[in-house]
Amino acid sequence: MFLTGCDSSAPGATGSTEGTTPVAQAAQAVQGQFVRVVTDIGPSVVQITTGQGLGSGIVFDTRGDIVTNDHVVAGAGTLQVTLANGKQYTAQFVGSFKPDDLAVLHIIAPGLQAATFADSKNLSVGDVVMAIGNPLGLKSSVTEGIVSALGRTVSEDNGVVLPNVIETSAAINPGNSGGALVNLDGQVVGIPTLAATDPQLGGGAAPGIGFAIPANMVHNIATQLIDTGTVANTNRAYLGVQVGATTSGGVLVTGVDAGGVAARAGITTGDVITAVNGTLTPDPTTLAETVADLKPGQTVPVAITTSDGTARTVQVTLGQYPG
Repeated sequence: MFLTGCDSSAPGATGSTEGTTPVAQAAQAVQGQFVRVVTDIGPSVVQITTGQGLGSGIVFDTRGDIVTNDHVVAGAGTLQVTLANGKQYTAQFVGSFKPDDLAVLHIIAPGLQAATFADSKNLSVGDVVMAIGNPLGLKSSVTEGIVSALGRTVSEDNGVVLPNVIETSAAINPGNSGGALVNLDGQVVGIPTLAATDPQLGGGAAPGIGFAIPANMVHNIATQLIDTGTVANTNRAYLGVQVGATTSGGVLVTGVDAGGVAARAGITTGDVITAVNGTLTPDPTTLAETVADLKPGQTVPVAITTSDGTARTVQVTLGQYPG
């Protein structure tokens, strides 16, 4: 057996790519693009520190607005933003919209580099993406993967239902929340928000399945929060009822918004909703996910069983989720 040293004097060890195959050249080009994306977007991704833990955020504009997940900053007494260059700033809370798990903070800092947001409607399954954030406190960590699916509806542990999210194989770990999911042009296509869990793993993260809020939704909600502090145009359907679980194959209506769309359709407290738009609703989570997939202004059949046991179907023109 003959061994050769692994130093720069070994035969054939040069810095040139001359003589490499087209495949190798293509691989080097992709690798180089990965590096450029991280270099370009890295300064726009920040670490957010609260009394409860760590998360990530994105510099939304050069005025100092930072967009992140609501669950990163909810209930925080103090908010600190650390830029990629290590400089730290105290942040002020601007506003949040819990139904979409989005929030905006503000810092006063010079020379901020705002991220560029892509049109997330142009995403395709199979697109290569990179997740950049601060998982487990590891500053400016990068993972890569692909867009695995589009238009998912997922539920968070706190009961928030997120419609139309991006599924990605890029690893998302605690602390990634609120960071950037970017394409190979260095544009933000989404905000990594949660990882799937597997009950067979004791509730542990399911490898290779994470979810991100699409850039168009982020840009829309963040702009409204920055401009007015509230969200008027939510683009989310609303049934106008409060519900609870039952053991009868439906959800119990425990309250109805006075003058709301459900009330106008004849739904009352004590009714049991068994299906919406043809989808069975055996529990509150399924009901919320079903409504989240619909649009304001859409008229849908709602199957109910009244308190006297009568089954009937009413037509409900869905309202818009209040901001």
